[in-house]
Amino acid sequence: MKFSSELAKLDCAVALERLGGDEELLREVAILFLDEYPMLMKEIRTAASTRDAEALQRAAHSMKGSVSNFGAEGVYQAAFALEKKGRAGDLESLEPCIDRLACALAHIHSALVVLAEA
Repeated sequence: MKFSSELAKLDCAVALERLGGDEELLREVAILFLDEYPMLMKEIRTAASTRDAEALQRAAHSMKGSVSNFGAEGVYQAAFALEKKGRAGDLESLEPCIDRLACALAHIHSALVVLAEA
């Protein structure tokens, strides 16, 4: 796999290890995640605006699980924080948490595009 500064935003060693060293599978997972994460963000935002703790927990859990493949700790932690809030029914101060998740996703987006195009 060709190394670039964009890929440095992800932990490619962790990602490859989790996928059994299969670079083609990593590329496919990156493509799927790029397609999926905007929908998950929409679900998270909708759950926050409708104050649906269960939907928030479910969407954040899905995001956390999906991003764990890439060793992207910032995104993982931001999604986990939202998942915990949903599980606890804590729907206060969600916007800063959602903004943190969106920012972390934006930080890795170009690296995911590089992986998808590899």
